[in-house]
Amino acid sequence: MGRNGIDWFSLCLEGFTIASLGILHVGFLCCLSGKDKRLRYFAGYLFLLTVLQIVFSNGTWGEIIPIGAELAALFFVSLAMGNSRSASLTASVLAVYVSQLSFGMANSMEAMMIPPALRGWRLYVLVSLAAWISVFLCAGCYWLVLRFLSLKEGTFAPYAWILLMSGLFFFSAELYIIQTSYTYLPIKQEPAKHMVLLMLQVMGMGALIGTLYAYEHACRSFRIQAELDSLEQAAQAQKTYVAEARARYEKTRSFRHDVRNHFLVLDGLLGSGRIQEAKEYLKKLETTAAALSFPCQTGNPAVDVLLGEKLELAGMKGIKWEISAILPKDCGIDDFDWCVIFANGLDNAIAACENLAGEKRICIRGEGQGDFYRLEFGNTCSFGPISPAGTGLFNVKAAAEKYRGVMMTEKTENWFSLNVLLNLV
Repeated sequence: MGRNGIDWFSLCLEGFTIASLGILHVGFLCCLSGKDKRLRYFAGYLFLLTVLQIVFSNGTWGEIIPIGAELAALFFVSLAMGNSRSASLTASVLAVYVSQLSFGMANSMEAMMIPPALRGWRLYVLVSLAAWISVFLCAGCYWLVLRFLSLKEGTFAPYAWILLMSGLFFFSAELYIIQTSYTYLPIKQEPAKHMVLLMLQVMGMGALIGTLYAYEHACRSFRIQAELDSLEQAAQAQKTYVAEARARYEKTRSFRHDVRNHFLVLDGLLGSGRIQEAKEYLKKLETTAAALSFPCQTGNPAVDVLLGEKLELAGMKGIKWEISAILPKDCGIDDFDWCVIFANGLDNAIAACENLAGEKRICIRGEGQGDFYRLEFGNTCSFGPISPAGTGLFNVKAAAEKYRGVMMTEKTENWFSLNVLLNLV
């Protein structure tokens, strides 16, 4: 085949490589982040890859700068999907690294298996076959990564920076191999060196899978620890509830036992015309009766006991509080989950308020909105940045998602809001 045939073949091969990389990268990104596969994502990224190919086609840029530009293009596409910056960077690094690794392994196998003297249509067939092998190898590696990792919203654990640092290390190592080996090593010679490169890249893929496996177990341990903390908190709440219920039962029984005597005293005072003394006696009875009731009435006894304990603690720390919430009855939300939300929301608010020098205030509001119920925990806080979400807020989020709801946080100057929306149906 003549020179024009070779040019056309190279052009078609480049087009196939760009198209396959674009589809694989964006498809992997969508699967990893749980986003819908939309045509505009694929079209936009393919357009960017085509532009980059035209810009860097003169061959004077080396390998690192074009790959870095490819990484940046995929990062911005991920941001356009609505992913966070940390998830976008991690996913983009993994996508480009795995594809470079896969195509690098295929290049090494191609260099070892295709005879240097081969020419003509047989060469084109083998090169085309190698390109298809690269695509399938890349798809298989992506499948392996997806078995161990998910960056869907709400699953990005606090240890994500470990995964990102590991991914950047693997990515840098692969770039070094590309720059130092494939740029200067004769493609059709030194098969032993190509074998070494192939083994290095296979081990690189194995190291990535091992890191993802360890990361998955770390995330699972974090979730289990959060569940254990939640159960421990629930057990403590149950103990508090039982103790409070027993104490109130004893006080109520004692009060009921003395009611007849109280009536006799009032009857005697009224019968003798001592009206003022009767009024004072009634006030004392009212105070005693009030002590038997909960400080907050939400309509849920378990939550009322919990609020009594937490708000008493807040009062001891000089924190003013205000609550306006009537919880729906027979809505399918377990008392345990109500207590998880209120306990962690109040613990978070009290911790934010207790060390403040100025105003200390907690405000809790709840209201029904159709088939949903919205809870808002607001509290004063420092003007600086808030600390990362701890186990408590992860428990609140888990409880909200259990009922197909959401948890959101917001900070404005010295006021922090925790909003929980629950589906009652």
